[in-house]
Amino acid sequence: MDPSSRPTLFERLSALLTRVPEDREELLELLHTSFERNLLDADALSIIEGALEVSDIQVRDIMVPRAQMDVIDVHDPIEKITAFVIDAAHSRFPVIGENRDDLLGILLAKDLLRYFAGKEFNLRDTLRPAVFIPESKRLNILLREFRVSRNHMAIVVNEYGGMAGLVTIEDVLEQIVGNIEDEYDLDQSHDNIRRDAGGRFVVKASTSIEDFNTAFCCDFPADEFDTIGGFLLGELGYVAKRNEIISLAGIRFQVLRADSRRLYTLLVDLLPPTEEQADD
Repeated sequence: MDPSSRPTLFERLSALLTRVPEDREELLELLHTSFERNLLDADALSIIEGALEVSDIQVRDIMVPRAQMDVIDVHDPIEKITAFVIDAAHSRFPVIGENRDDLLGILLAKDLLRYFAGKEFNLRDTLRPAVFIPESKRLNILLREFRVSRNHMAIVVNEYGGMAGLVTIEDVLEQIVGNIEDEYDLDQSHDNIRRDAGGRFVVKASTSIEDFNTAFCCDFPADEFDTIGGFLLGELGYVAKRNEIISLAGIRFQVLRADSRRLYTLLVDLLPPTEEQADD
């Protein structure tokens, strides 16, 4: 058969959608039906769902918080800056002056090639202008702006004009395609806490501490951090790597998915009680 004569994905979906869905729930139901009929595979379904969801997500929900941002101090010597850039391994870095609200611009890591080539290098002259966006901006709008401007990073500001965090085009795209690479994220459930086939719990790091405490009958403090991922970050003092295991208050956390800046997914087990706890 001539490959060009095969029906396209759009044509196959069109054949399935014999009636126009009246709302998003009906559309998702039809997409899941197409998945069950093998018209879509799990990856394609996950991408479509992610594309639909970005219009409901605000920048504040995915941004790298101010406290976790890797920033460069313009007053640091160039040797310290290059070592920091190599260690952090990002492609873009906010550069600050007197404090974190004094943003001077964005340094592209590739611009340091001039320094490594032995040519004259002035950090201030190398900086690119920063793009500022509000916390409330929707991801679908931000993605369109990224595409039009060909910019890959934006600084997020709060209602008072202070720096709240940063967001990159990679952060936005991950909301659409990021789940493909992790087998635990292929489940079509949107619950923050769900049980896997082995009886353990897969927990999104963005789960609120209150919800986590309720689900696992624990009492982690919620006064300093809002999410269980933020709480673990505060306890450790660094971002745990994939497959790293942390045990706290009778609960075993294994990091399923993370990058150099934050946690995404955790595997949670309740540890058996110690002899002292059993006696109590």
